Amino acid sequence: MLGGFDTRASECAAALYSAVFQRVVPLSSPAAAEMTKLLENIYRGVNIALVNELKQLCLAMNLDVWEIIDAAATKPFGFQAFYPGPGIGGHCIPVDPFYLSWRAKQFKQPTRFIELAGEVNEAMPAFVVETTRRALERNGVELGAAKVLVLGVAYKRDLDDLRESPALTVIQLLEEAGAQVAYNDPYFAKVGTGRKYALERTSTPLDSVGEFDAVIVTTDHSAYDYAALVAASKLFIDTRNATRGIASNKIIRC
Repeated sequence: MLGGFDTRASECAAALYSAVFQRVVPLSSPAAAEMTKLLENIYRGVNIALVNELKQLCLAMNLDVWEIIDAAATKPFGFQAFYPGPGIGGHCIPVDPFYLSWRAKQFKQPTRFIELAGEVNEAMPAFVVETTRRALERNGVELGAAKVLVLGVAYKRDLDDLRESPALTVIQLLEEAGAQVAYNDPYFAKVGTGRKYALERTSTPLDSVGEFDAVIVTTDHSAYDYAALVAASKLFIDTRNATRGIASNKIIRC
């Protein structure tokens, strides 16, 4: 998508990008191109919020939301599958739509879908921590005295990007509750300080999984051997459906 300030600018930009990309979609203006990008971001954010909300309902009703989404996706039209998780990351969905929400206020226009989706998605790390707290208590361990290992700090699987990662919020909330938290991520040997975090620690080896009271999957990297990790753990909190097909009473899906 691109839009120039005039026809010549659009044609020059299209010629440049056509040398790199198979398809270039010209629009009438830079504002139209930016709004197109925001529409796509908002579409994903709203639908992720929808399935995150439904996931919590399905858990309360003892239903498998992943099974339900996959079944709905067999419809040949009118449905696109989105999947729940511990929150949203990157820049496009957690940040960019709220620029538009801010701008809309200058036109006295409400953006209720954007704001509600943001509320639902931003609440997911707290939901993960509360689920972990309850699961630990059933095992006779208080969260404030627990050792917790977080698997994956990148915001997306098989990616070395920490921007707005919900895992960082999960770690922060766990530590605020008094837990001793470590992480493992094959893409980050160490994590320092960023705009919203100050971890200053190195990745913990996976051979120490059994030393932790709980293991939480926040990013489902394909390099992880989930069956082996579940077997070695005391309690396994799965926020990404990474353990689908693995039967164990250690697994808590949230």
